[in-house]
Amino acid sequence: MSLTLDLTGQVAVVTGGTRGVGAGIARAFLQAGATVVVCARRPPDTPVEAAGRTAHFHPLDLRDPAAVRDFFPRVAADHGRLDCLVNNAGGTPYRLLGESDAARHARVVELNLIAPMTASLAAYEVMRTQPDGGSVIMIGSVSGTRPSPGTAAYGAAKAGLDNLARSMAVEWAPAVRVNTLVLGMVRTELSALHYGDEAGIAAVGATVPLGRLAEPAEIGDACVFLASDRAAYLSGAGLLVHGGGERPAFLDAATVNHPTTASHPTTASHPTTEATKES
Repeated sequence: MSLTLDLTGQVAVVTGGTRGVGAGIARAFLQAGATVVVCARRPPDTPVEAAGRTAHFHPLDLRDPAAVRDFFPRVAADHGRLDCLVNNAGGTPYRLLGESDAARHARVVELNLIAPMTASLAAYEVMRTQPDGGSVIMIGSVSGTRPSPGTAAYGAAKAGLDNLARSMAVEWAPAVRVNTLVLGMVRTELSALHYGDEAGIAAVGATVPLGRLAEPAEIGDACVFLASDRAAYLSGAGLLVHGGGERPAFLDAATVNHPTTASHPTTASHPTTEATKES
């Protein structure tokens, strides 16, 4: 029996959906038949397209609460409904905590935690009035599950986002489901900025148990699943999409007692590509 994920007739909003991971998510929804609205501060360099269909773009600054509150009712008015919100927009520069003041770090928290909360609250007001409710998907990060030197405020925000999603799932049930995708490293057009040339990207990918970075389309496929009726009983869940995570460093340190571990690459410390996207 094949698994068919058909979102025909549904309307999905993807924040930061104009490039990178967000564009991959938007394309996956288009391929599943959904009407897709992408929003960001700047328009995409090229239209976001898939399966002969194009996502609708609307400019939006997610740090502007009034604009966010106005945006979601407008989407529902323009397209007849609002079925799914994917809170993808976010990001941070690499900056050690001591290299900046608290106000600058707070801006990172604002974009990666407060903005998704603001968007989710606005979307909920639309979804809760619909007979079929809706779904909210948070794009989290492994940075929120482990120490994140150089992206500490980002990691703290992502940890908070996961907890927020689980609380929303309880408060908003049964009308609106809320889940989180916890991403590891994803290969995007920005990968070269962090990992260098193809050899560097391959070397970083080798630290992942599955041997490579994720593709944006694979993140999109996971989002489509969570938005579909095949995930109708999933709410408050955190789905790890990290290729098996990171190989524990102690395994490589113990090569004297376990020589076979020498064949495995040592896990490097690095910010995730997902951590560099912006709205």
